[in-house]
Amino acid sequence: MAQFYKAKPRKTQQTQAKQSFHVSQLDHLGAGIAEHQGKIVFIPGALPDETVTAQIVEQKKRHAKAKLIKVESASAARIEASCPYYGRCGGCDLQHLELSAQRDAKQTALENLINKMGRTQPQTMSEPLSGEGWHYRRRARLATQYLRDTKQLNLGFRALASSEVVNIDACPVLAKSLSELIAPLNQCLNRLSAKRSLGHVELLSVDSGPCVVLRITSPLNDKDKALLATFGEQHKVRLVLLDDDSKLETLWGDEGLPYYTLEDGSSLGFSPGNFIQVNGEINQQMVTQAIDWLQIQPGERVLDLFCGVGNFTLPLAKAGAQVVGVEGVDAMVAQARVNATMSGVEGAEFYHGDLSADLSAAPWLGRIDKLLLDPARAGAYESLQWLKKMKPKAIVYISCNPVSLARDCEPLLAQGYQLSRLGLIDMFPQTHHIEAMALFELEK
Repeated sequence: MAQFYKAKPRKTQQTQAKQSFHVSQLDHLGAGIAEHQGKIVFIPGALPDETVTAQIVEQKKRHAKAKLIKVESASAARIEASCPYYGRCGGCDLQHLELSAQRDAKQTALENLINKMGRTQPQTMSEPLSGEGWHYRRRARLATQYLRDTKQLNLGFRALASSEVVNIDACPVLAKSLSELIAPLNQCLNRLSAKRSLGHVELLSVDSGPCVVLRITSPLNDKDKALLATFGEQHKVRLVLLDDDSKLETLWGDEGLPYYTLEDGSSLGFSPGNFIQVNGEINQQMVTQAIDWLQIQPGERVLDLFCGVGNFTLPLAKAGAQVVGVEGVDAMVAQARVNATMSGVEGAEFYHGDLSADLSAAPWLGRIDKLLLDPARAGAYESLQWLKKMKPKAIVYISCNPVSLARDCEPLLAQGYQLSRLGLIDMFPQTHHIEAMALFELEK
């Protein structure tokens, strides 16, 4: 999606005395909300129904931000975070809130955003899609940081609002097989002579097996490659190098692309760096629910925009639809075609296209029966301007950013659609991140 520069509003830094606040709810970013002198105050770390001591550190025209100093009266849902890195690592920010309360808060925040920003309400609020609260991530990208004074390499996640990398030995939200790799991998990387040439590390645990993808900024010597190959063999994990030109070199393990499978038998190969949903359990629930909400009938023409490698396209085709998938990354379009062939899917075709551009000459644009959208965080606003040419009876919109979903309600409502269903997708437990699925239907 195209990104445009927008000047940020000027902030007034104004540190005030510590004072007491009563927190009423969480916002969609996981911060506690309180009121002070007629202004909303956001307090990260504070929970609903708590009285806290905090200090205002940032003033804006209509709201302020405060730093949590002390919890005076704790919420019954507050718990002790189980991860030893919590509070330093920037990955999780809701481990101090009981899991069911996390989901309640996310659902409330989602409903509020759709009501206030989207200026609509769903006819039906569906049950959240949820799964395990721990060890759910099948994919993660770890950062590296070379420390000049100690000549050691840190491996982990970046600290909150910082470039510093928090060195970790394990991570309780990663699949256990991946979490257990971190400590020995850290030791292996610190034995390399080219520690300064290492970039991020991608960990994968999919149906094709575990995989470590190591980003390098300059070629490694044979000794370093041998050390990495030995690590792969010892831990039975595919070890792959990824250079500046996106060239892959497998040092140990199967050289084929990693892949995951869905319940319908679809097999989806992908290249390291391609987008896939990190929570496999929730991804399957999303696919099942999307097909159910669209009520696919044999022979219907369905358009799948932002289709990636075919995560929704292939199951839609297997449900009996004639599906057109459109994706902005050419390599992913090519892979989606391969995935369709490997999965025995004939009722799907794929196109490459910039979905933020003028689509008037796009060969796939025209009347369709149903539409599925799975955009990036920027949303699908530009694509929705072409609804008049598509005129689908039903639209399923999968959102990883409730703010852009709320904004995109405007063109949908303006063209005669109503929000029939809305449901939370808890893709990232222990974090504030909210994903959602919405069903829009053309009013009769």
